[in-house]
Amino acid sequence: MATILCVDDTPADLELAREALEEAGHEVLTAEHVPAALQVLEEHEPDLILSDYRLPKVSGLEFLNILLRKGLGIPLIMSTAYATVEDAVSSLKAGAIDYVTKPVRPEELRFAVAQALELTSLRRENAQLRGEISQLRVRREILGESAALRKVMETVQTVAPTRATVLIQGESGTGKELLARALHDLSERGGGPFVALNCAAIPETLVESSLFGHEKGAFTGATKRVPGAFERAHGGTLLLDEISEMQIELQAKLLRALQEQEFERVGGTSPIRVDTRVVATTNRDLAGEVRAGRFREDLYFRLAVVPIKVPALRERSGDVLLLAQQFARRAADQNGKELTGFSPEAVQLLNAHTWPGNVRELQHAVERAVILSRDPTLRPSDFDLTGAELRSVLPDREPASAAAPAAAPEGTVMLHSLDVREAEEALIEEALRRTRGNRTRASELLGINPRTLRNKLNRPDD
Repeated sequence: MATILCVDDTPADLELAREALEEAGHEVLTAEHVPAALQVLEEHEPDLILSDYRLPKVSGLEFLNILLRKGLGIPLIMSTAYATVEDAVSSLKAGAIDYVTKPVRPEELRFAVAQALELTSLRRENAQLRGEISQLRVRREILGESAALRKVMETVQTVAPTRATVLIQGESGTGKELLARALHDLSERGGGPFVALNCAAIPETLVESSLFGHEKGAFTGATKRVPGAFERAHGGTLLLDEISEMQIELQAKLLRALQEQEFERVGGTSPIRVDTRVVATTNRDLAGEVRAGRFREDLYFRLAVVPIKVPALRERSGDVLLLAQQFARRAADQNGKELTGFSPEAVQLLNAHTWPGNVRELQHAVERAVILSRDPTLRPSDFDLTGAELRSVLPDREPASAAAPAAAPEGTVMLHSLDVREAEEALIEEALRRTRGNRTRASELLGINPRTLRNKLNRPDD
């Protein structure tokens, strides 16, 4: 029925367990200590482990921790002749599936093993169902049929089940956070927490506390102990968004946390161990930041175990209309609008636009068109794109006249109202387009501080 590894340094107890489990139809493997058990695990894949708590050299609790560190998700039942509440609590908190006390009667042992195997089977079925649901959700949220996107998704699906750290690079608005969530959802951690920390939106003085947490009294205003993002993401995934914005002094502490899966809270003295997978995103060329001395090389290599380059929307031939249709259907449903589709001229306009703001710009443009349109069919006039774009894509409907306004010079930002917020967004969008997403250079063009630009980009939509 199942293969069970029994680990016990008492021969009589080991033989009793073997007889009881073989009588129930199980195949039994045995080992008298942890090193021997680890050798057995190199050749066999048991369905369950029964381990004594007190073993020579390496205890049963340490054995359990070794299994977890190796990523061996084999359920373990702990047994001991010296049963205490502390031992039971320690074993269960460390990940044991059950706890039995010696001397174990054969009937009791068989019952505990049957329960453990049934629970394990349910967990596997649950994980399989979660995986299927996650696949459906990812396919629904990340749309596209272009070769460039298919290549990215193949990488995501390949690396998701692993523990590897992933660095996702791409221009603003390309959907980097969606890919990070896909990595989480498609992994065994999908049932655990997904914690996102935007390194660009947090004041520099609070980044360390946000990452690692702080103890009560660690600094002015620290009135209680607060867990950080690493701790809250234990058993799940931590997304470090805009990792390039992290101050270089803090990068060394992040590197240690990644390598050791261990850190100390601000103001604390005790190390805290976590099992947290890290995914980082940036819209900059992080290798270029390393060459410029603004990012640690060792941290870059630790983050970029698996690098993923997200293509810009202009590089995803054929995906624009697919995305636009999805955004339009969603906006129509949310706003109770009737929608029949896009006119041929609107399709031509959408496909010809360069979309410097990528998928985010397309989404906002389509949602705005659906809300403002009085016709079930979306037409070019419904889209708030620049007049230069409209003229370059659509044929003239009327003969040109002397009174017609001249085309705007190259690089001119076209405004359609005197709304200050709209003008500000248009200027920021143009600056990012000219600098290919480099926020530092864009802030120089705009004449504002880089932090001010980050705050404006990260503010919630009104």
